[in-house]
Amino acid sequence: MSKILPVSRALFDEIMMPCASPAPFIPVRGSGARVWDQEDRMYIDFAAGVATNALGHCHPAMTAALQAQSKKLWHVSPWLTNEPALRLARRLVENTFAERVFFCNSGAEANEAALKLARRYANDTAGSHKMQIISTVNAFHGRTLFTVTASGQPKYSSGFGPVPEGITHVPYNDVAALQAAFDQHGDNVCAMILEPIQGESGVVPATEEFLHMARHLCMWHKALLILDEVQTGMGRTGVLFSYMNSGVTPDILTSAKGLGGGFPIGAMLTTHEIARVFAPGVHGTTFGGNPLACAVGEAVFDVINTPQLLEGVRIRHRLFMAGLKAIQQRVPFCKLIRGEGLLLGCVLDERLQGRSLDVINAAGKAGLLVLAAGPDVVRLVPPLTIAEEDIREGMARLEKALSILS
Repeated sequence: MSKILPVSRALFDEIMMPCASPAPFIPVRGSGARVWDQEDRMYIDFAAGVATNALGHCHPAMTAALQAQSKKLWHVSPWLTNEPALRLARRLVENTFAERVFFCNSGAEANEAALKLARRYANDTAGSHKMQIISTVNAFHGRTLFTVTASGQPKYSSGFGPVPEGITHVPYNDVAALQAAFDQHGDNVCAMILEPIQGESGVVPATEEFLHMARHLCMWHKALLILDEVQTGMGRTGVLFSYMNSGVTPDILTSAKGLGGGFPIGAMLTTHEIARVFAPGVHGTTFGGNPLACAVGEAVFDVINTPQLLEGVRIRHRLFMAGLKAIQQRVPFCKLIRGEGLLLGCVLDERLQGRSLDVINAAGKAGLLVLAAGPDVVRLVPPLTIAEEDIREGMARLEKALSILS
């Protein structure tokens, strides 16, 4: 057996691609909403791997499922299917609008597949002219060339041109601009892609009017409505998927992050009518539907899709709101808290405007993991199962961090 050599944060800068700038500490183990670093220092986790560790760290149902499946079957080629994939797909179909499921490895892949499916469906049913996609400004749909172009944030697509054509962006929640975009492109629109809550760009929920207008215009122009629920899905907003609270049912839905509870998996859900254009060979994946990922996904789904857990998310939402408002009374730091369930964004006040990274770094020093959602918003996306005592302790650490910055 080869010797395990010690590693440090400095090694990242020596050998890793500089696509990220990690915190100065390295986590080595976790349990629930708590994480310990190499020095055995404990952190409260209000970040959950960017809304991914839905059940926290090392949830017993997940570890049991992974251990059991690891002794059976790890991977098969796309020429074969497997039992965990079929069982997870059946759960998704039985509990959503969907009739067909495509598994992949990430939210970016799920959105890539959704955009390709929309164009293929329009091409096969209406003709090649129907290829225009409408998205929103400051969206985030992934890091592939197609999805960063759809995202409407030039900072993610700059320098990678030429980018895919035929994508129009409208301001989020601007109903008049949305109507104008459909008026301009008319029946050439094949799809609109939309996040029910813009997570990366400040935790901004879609208005009811905007969502319903998107649904109406897509139906009128025979275009498909794609809801990107990579971050809002799997119980994050207090229901299984956010669309269930809106009265707006999509034609295509994408999921990832919480779907695997930390194990890489993504999914695209749609109807039989739309799915039929993805005949064998039209689209595919090597690792999508992996038995290990789907076995873990089964366990995650069965824990989340219960009245007890979903009601627990709504209860925890109220605890977080009360805790943040109490901090605000003692150490003013934000002017607005927005979001739903356990997807919350604290919009920083004038004193801390543009300093979300400073807040994150100060929180880390205080033993708390939080996220940024742009320069002016601190994002809180804890595990859905976080204990009340960890919420209280996390709030105390957040207040300590904010006091240092004041």
